[in-house]
Amino acid sequence: MTHRFKTRLEQAHDRGNYDALLELVPYARLIGIECTRLGDELLFRLPANKDNIGNPILPALHGGVIAGFMELAAALHLMVFTGAPGLPKIIDFSLDYLRAGQFRDTYAKCQVWRQGRRVANVAITAWQSTAAEPIATARAHFKIEELARP
Repeated sequence: MTHRFKTRLEQAHDRGNYDALLELVPYARLIGIECTRLGDELLFRLPANKDNIGNPILPALHGGVIAGFMELAAALHLMVFTGAPGLPKIIDFSLDYLRAGQFRDTYAKCQVWRQGRRVANVAITAWQSTAAEPIATARAHFKIEELARP
């Protein structure tokens, strides 16, 4: 992990504001991801943006934008809540599209299902109207740096 990134991660923890951290991820800036801490949880938001539309007839969000949003949300969630000493590297990502992502704000929450010394499994749910009606669910496996042993 670079010193600059580690510093921004520590500042994000202290302030509860993850904007400076997201600024270091070019794709996060491109699609406009936002992150808010709500108690012990992170809520990710992808604001409605015409540049993220894949099907202009509906209009619906591009599936790749939804996938990228969910993958980045999972990586950030993992870093924040596990204290991983470096950026997690994606091993695999499995996504189920449940309904079209309409042209409106999209939200996501993540949950770490399992964390070992080298691999972590994260579940991600994305929705628009209500969390009870997700537009997509996913699971991701990340390779994480092993914590140094004393």
